[in-house]
Amino acid sequence: MTYTTNEMMTVAAARRLKNGSVCFVGIGLPSKAANLARLTSSPDVVLIYESGPIGAKPSVLPLSIGDGELAETADTVVPTGEIFRYWLQGGRIDVGFLGAAQVDRFGNINTTVVGDYFSPKVRLPGAGGAPEIAGSAKSVLIILKQSARSFVDKLDFITSVGHGEGGDSRKRLGLPGAGPVGIITDLCIMEPEEGTHEFVVTALHPGVTREQVVAATGWAIRFAEQVETTAEPTEVELTALRDLEARTAAAHGQAPGEA
Repeated sequence: MTYTTNEMMTVAAARRLKNGSVCFVGIGLPSKAANLARLTSSPDVVLIYESGPIGAKPSVLPLSIGDGELAETADTVVPTGEIFRYWLQGGRIDVGFLGAAQVDRFGNINTTVVGDYFSPKVRLPGAGGAPEIAGSAKSVLIILKQSARSFVDKLDFITSVGHGEGGDSRKRLGLPGAGPVGIITDLCIMEPEEGTHEFVVTALHPGVTREQVVAATGWAIRFAEQVETTAEPTEVELTALRDLEARTAAAHGQAPGEA
């Protein structure tokens, strides 16, 4: 089956979510990848959203954390305060799955502003629960499309801390957990280098060249000694993803492909 770069990105991200793990899910691309994992490789994954649903199993992708589909399909729903205090800060979240507007070489995220904070070129949606998720989850996965505008040498604003300034910066900040362990894009997969915690390319998606990745990165991106090629999406993965998107589009009155 033929597939798009966006489908490759979603499938590659879904594969990173281990079966049985407890995942705190962000809306948008993270939610799509996490629910694809639930429908394919990780049927026993526990999806948690910050509005309170635990074990959500939506048949369509939610428009927001307040989407009734999440509460209606969850194993239980608890107050938002309990999600953060008991589950997240209590060390019960295995994976935080986040999106970003901008990310830097150490996995720090910006979802606040582009440009000067007091006179921004673009004002973004903001933090939501992402700073707490990035700070307290046992590990973090980041998914976003790659371009020199989104992968920047220096963030205009640090909304959510990844590995800070690199090295042992996260430890010195007193943040628990491993921090970001993977950045999945429409071009490649990046992972933090041991010691420096700078993200390097560890896998290229099929047909993608190193030159494409370099051109789409705002810093001098480096490549691991052994760079793998991401396995192509299977028919099962693509069918599940496309069915999910079609159901979502129909439910929300969207055109096909907008989900």
